Amino acid sequence: MFDDPNVVLHCEKIDKIYPGTKALDGVSFDLLKGKVNVLIGENGAGKSTLMKMIAGIEQPSAGKMYMGGEEVFFKDTNAARARGIGIIHQELSLFPNLTVYQNIFMCHEKKKGLFLNDKHHIEGARKIMERLEHEIPPETLVGDLRVGQQQMVEIARNLIQDDLKVLIMDEPTSSLSAAEVKVLFKIMRELLEQGISIVYISHRLEEIMEIGDHVTILRDGKYVADADVKDITLSWIVENMVGKNTQYHRFERSIDLDHAEKILEVKDLYLPKKGGGWLLDNVSLYLKKGEVLGIYGLLGAGRSELFECLMGMHPEHTGQVIYQGKELRIRDIASQIKNGFALVPEDRQRQGLIQSLDICKNASIASLKKYTSGPFCNEAKENRAVDAEIKELHIKVADKHLPILSLSGGNQQKVVISKGLLTEPTVLLMDEPSRGIDIGAKTEVFEIIHELSEQGLSIIVISSELKEIMAIADRIYVLSNGKLTGELRGETITEDNLVRASYAGLGTGKSAS
Repeated sequence: MFDDPNVVLHCEKIDKIYPGTKALDGVSFDLLKGKVNVLIGENGAGKSTLMKMIAGIEQPSAGKMYMGGEEVFFKDTNAARARGIGIIHQELSLFPNLTVYQNIFMCHEKKKGLFLNDKHHIEGARKIMERLEHEIPPETLVGDLRVGQQQMVEIARNLIQDDLKVLIMDEPTSSLSAAEVKVLFKIMRELLEQGISIVYISHRLEEIMEIGDHVTILRDGKYVADADVKDITLSWIVENMVGKNTQYHRFERSIDLDHAEKILEVKDLYLPKKGGGWLLDNVSLYLKKGEVLGIYGLLGAGRSELFECLMGMHPEHTGQVIYQGKELRIRDIASQIKNGFALVPEDRQRQGLIQSLDICKNASIASLKKYTSGPFCNEAKENRAVDAEIKELHIKVADKHLPILSLSGGNQQKVVISKGLLTEPTVLLMDEPSRGIDIGAKTEVFEIIHELSEQGLSIIVISSELKEIMAIADRIYVLSNGKLTGELRGETITEDNLVRASYAGLGTGKSAS
């Protein structure tokens, strides 16, 4: 029996075994009452798995959990909700074909007689979204929202729970702008004042130091250390997470980019917005052979839309795209892959992976024609290619024929990157390639980007992280409200210049989200 008035939930020696891997190995964890309990570790450390145990999504293979002095076992999410436990998932679990208010009140519906009380739902959704400073019309389809807006809807779903005692936040800020993160932190502090305990998982260490009260570190499915945030430093966190103090550093380039040929040139690109205005407004830029070009801007600045135009997702765009010296007529995604373009999308679950396929097929799906002869697939050739990418990208996988969901979020992201590389592109577009990836894995991805560029691959990278984009990019374009507001290179690449340029096109002073 475990009973501590300062602990709202206690996990005792939790094990979780999947085929081919032990995700949790004897992990004990105390969730402190009325605190922000930060849980951190590298990809595959077991953070999300432990939270799934607490939220009733998964059940432990061994070990016990206690709440209020008694042992608890959650056979499903409803059982966990009944004890006041809510979870905001790292991967969005929304219904894109339903409205904002329908998503928010899913499983919390109110009735008026025999019918659903949609007037109550709409008004409740409006109030909670106003509290989150996102006044999205409640009748809006969630599928029409940007990823950052969807993340706020995901957060709103949990805030309407009346008897909430524990709120688990798994990478809640990965899709949010800086302004949205501030709003979220304000809401978190309000929840703490109400006596709600929060579990916060994040790879953004500065956030942890700002909002966290107590830190617990996992590594390779095992408990490593825990401490109060006031007693630790960033270097202590990093050293315990990865066994070394990893820092971002700029790579020395052997390529003379000043005299390199232009591989891609975009001139006067416009993309109309539904209801008037422009998602992209007269954008012109260029990319050289072997260059790592950065695209920086606030959420909604037009970064992802630029990539979508280059990949053939927006045939309504206007402007010129000159590729390898010739004007390119962009028709569709398949033709762009054939032309030598590959995209690593921001939303890996909806756009990057096929959940029903295994790891191997997810990696090879975009390049299957290379492994087929007539109606048959040369599986030996396919396996060799995928094995090479697994080794190159350091993907932690016990068996490449396991389901893709058996991998941690960061390793899933590496599979998406490998899928793009297996098409042997000339231009690689990477939209937030380090989203949901831990520090050690980020460093590996940055090294891979550098090595590929040294081999002559031209890469465009979108990143919301200032230090990341400054570390990996040779040159940076800044977008704001669909307009190009800055081009930085060399010594002009500073945090101050990037931030100033990212707000330059807003005019109203409002967030670009």
